[in-house]
Amino acid sequence: MKTTAPAVRSGPDDPGFGVYLHWPFCLSKCPYCDFNSHVRHHRIDEDRFIAAFALAIEQQAQLVPDRIVTSIFLGGGTPSLMAPATVGALLDAVAHHWPVASNVEVSMEANPTSVEASRLADYRAAGVNRLSIGVQALNDADLHALGRKHSVAESLDAVAKAAAVFDRYSFDLIYARPDQTEAAWRAELKQAIAHAAEHLSLYQLTIEPGTMFEQRVRAGQLIPLDAERARGLFDVTQQVCADAGLPAYEISNHARPGAESRHNLIYWRYGEYAGIGPGAHGRLVVDGTRHVLVSQKHPEQWLEQVEQSGGAVTEEERLTREQEGDEMLLMGLRLREGISPQRYAGLSGRQLDSAKIADLVSDGVLERLPDERLRATIAGVPVLDAVIAALS
Repeated sequence: MKTTAPAVRSGPDDPGFGVYLHWPFCLSKCPYCDFNSHVRHHRIDEDRFIAAFALAIEQQAQLVPDRIVTSIFLGGGTPSLMAPATVGALLDAVAHHWPVASNVEVSMEANPTSVEASRLADYRAAGVNRLSIGVQALNDADLHALGRKHSVAESLDAVAKAAAVFDRYSFDLIYARPDQTEAAWRAELKQAIAHAAEHLSLYQLTIEPGTMFEQRVRAGQLIPLDAERARGLFDVTQQVCADAGLPAYEISNHARPGAESRHNLIYWRYGEYAGIGPGAHGRLVVDGTRHVLVSQKHPEQWLEQVEQSGGAVTEEERLTREQEGDEMLLMGLRLREGISPQRYAGLSGRQLDSAKIADLVSDGVLERLPDERLRATIAGVPVLDAVIAALS
């Protein structure tokens, strides 16, 4: 992938422009997962998908041709199942239709199986410069319960291989697993930090509608942790990571200062991004109005629609200014840097209610920063939905 624009520095009020590429295929469906992922027992025609991605990229680039790409994220599904040549072709398609910043962040999700880990150097050569590894647990019994196909040994080997190839890498863990104790999680988290260079994504297990885990909960075969115990694990997470120099910059993401995921910051800072691929979502400002674009979810139907019409957007919504303000609150208050009330007013056309702000500050769930930004306190994070509802 050739970059054609100078380095771009983004910030809270200018988040940059991202491109999300969704590869929807997995070897198996994890029982907790509600993402748009699909299992296929036949060979995927990657050349055909490459051509379709190029067409869909071209269609969205025609809507916003003057954007400079500061971040590209290959997610899924399992994009590390793609051949490295396919990854390179998708990145080239992005660069063909948009100028790409010389300091672009190109992230890819990967599973830590030995087959996928063997390709890491080839992904780096294809243009990926940041890896996000789906470790999920450092306990073989829990990995099995989560439906993962790798072992702890494979996970740590993949992380070591990533460290040898990539300057920037991260990995994910899921906590608040059934019967997990604070002591066990504290030990597991410290083990993870010993292998993490700059970034960890730590997600609290939630039982999502339509998943196998939801069916097991209904059948009494799975008992989730209660809210009080889950909150205790959240507190352990904040304390252990902060002490190790990886404070939370977003509810579920921890990084050394300067090592935050730039792509995810585009989402949380309410920036613009194109979503390409089956089921991908995007937010693009076209003629001064923010549009929500949602693509066909089914991979083969997406492929056919793109081949027939050049794109497969099945839903498009123009947001009102009030909706933009609501979305900005929902995303921005997840960040430790918080939100700018002035930017909120510019998006929504109205000021935040000062009396409501004062009440939330008094309740200890919201705080004003010296630069007048607003952010949720540590006490406010677990009740963030209520904080946002009170402000809206």
